[in-house]
Formats: sequence, structure tokens, C-alpha cells
Amino acid sequence: MKYISHTLSALLLVMLAGCEKPIISDTDTEKTVEKKGNLTLTICEVEHTPFPELTRKSASEACNRLNFAVYDTAGSRLKLTNQKLGDADFGTATFQLPEGTYIIVALAHSSNGNPTMTNPEKIQFNNSQGYTDTFLYYKKVVVGTESQTLSLSLHRITALCRFVVNDAIPEGVAKLEFTYKGGSGSFDASTGYGCVNSTQVMKYDVQAGMKQTQYDLYTFLHSTEGSLHLKVTAYDASGNMLFEKSMGVDMYQNQITWLKGNLFSDIQSTPTESFSATVDIDTQWQGELYFTY
Repeated sequence: MKYISHTLSALLLVMLAGCEKPIISDTDTEKTVEKKGNLTLTICEVEHTPFPELTRKSASEACNRLNFAVYDTAGSRLKLTNQKLGDADFGTATFQLPEGTYIIVALAHSSNGNPTMTNPEKIQFNNSQGYTDTFLYYKKVVVGTESQTLSLSLHRITALCRFVVNDAIPEGVAKLEFTYKGGSGSFDASTGYGCVNSTQVMKYDVQAGMKQTQYDLYTFLHSTEGSLHLKVTAYDASGNMLFEKSMGVDMYQNQITWLKGNLFSDIQSTPTESFSATVDIDTQWQGELYFTY
């Protein structure tokens, strides 16, 4: 079955509230560019999990942005390189460093911008850029007198709620808003877990008659598993709320929770309705969760 996929870059507006403050991301111009150095980082593979099995992909196949950062052992950032797909050096970064011990962090993602990486214990994506599949490398390395090259293998740190609407968007509905709590918009690179309590809001423009629409909601969990409180709200073109539905969603790091159903089949005058769901677990992909609402 084909889904009409709404990409984060085109239709998504993400707003974070809760404990997070407004941030300014590290721009593409804020980066260290060194052609020669004594430490070279090369991404050799990115954990990529298309259905139905776990595979390994090159960086260019899994993402369109890479970030390399070097910190001292106290967590102060010393070096930063941001790369976009199409850059000549995409996937490789070189740094000149004095002898010593350093923390290396590398990220792969497809956001519309770069996260703020000032503090490795709180790497924070800009609220307006959206959230995508995110992969991480974190390690302490010792730099000596001899040059060295590290081959990096990145692993996924996100959890994904994939919300599928089987029925057609009815007349009068112009926007769907997904609000969910329980995850995080920032993460600690040393653990790969979320480090703040966030309220994430994603808004999608829709058109009447659209069927089999799909909405991907990414988050960083605070541990290997957690739960989200998800609320779906429909609005008309003037911003008037037509109805909303709520449910709890079980989530696991590096796993997908699928929510499928007919969202508009039981629109009533009462604005708030709760979901009841059944779950089926497929362990082939580290435990996909299938819900029907």
C-alpha cells in the first residue's frame, strides 16, 4: 500500500515548549575547516533500518547533514564541522589537535538545519527545523604525536511514531496538529537519551480528499522505552478546532510505533474523544508496534 508521505521539510512546523528555551542552531558558516591535521574522522557506515531488516548504509544514503564536534574532557567544544550532502568532503572531517584526550561526537540526520552542539550533554535541534531520523557516534579518544584516522559507525537514537490515516480528509479540514508529550527535543550524546521534558507540536496542511496519509513523529526518549501522550486536532482554514482525539503511545528507542486507522469516521459534536487500541508486536525489526485506532 502506498502512502502519501508528508515530509518534514515541506509541511512541518515544529514547536517545543516545556522545559526547553529558544535556541540558535550552529549555522553552516560556524565550522572548523582544516585540510590537514592529526585526527581524521571518516563515517564508514550508518545504521539504517528500512523494512523489513536491519542494514548498513553509507552516510549519503541515510541522511543529508553531518555534524562533527570535538570537546575537551570537561565538555567545552573545541572544534566543529557541519556538512551537507553534496559537499566535496561529505563524510570526512580533519582536525589539528594538541596531544591529549578528547570527546568526539558525530551526528547524521536530515533536518533543515544544524543542532546546537555547544554542550555534548545537551545537543539541541532548532524548533523550527523539524525532527528526522538521527544517528550518533560518541567516543573518547587519545591524540598523540602520530596522525590517526578513525572509521565511525553511527547508530540510531530516535524513536518514531508513524501515524497513518486510512480514510479521506473530509471537506472543511485544512490542518492537522499533532501534540505529544513524554519525549525530548534534545539529547545527551554520552547516553543517546533525551535530556529535557518537551511538548512537541507538529502541524500539517492537508486537503480534502487526500487518502492514506502518513505523518512521522520523531522524538528522543529518556531511556530505551517510554510513552507519549498524543493528541490529534483537526482545524478548518480559519483556525477553528473541529475535533480532537487523544491516546497513549508506547515507544522504544530505535523502533517504530505504527498507528493506523480511520481518523474521520466517527467525527462527533463532542470535541474530545479517547482512543482504544490493540497492539501486535513484530520482533523482526527490534519490535515494531502496530496500533489500530
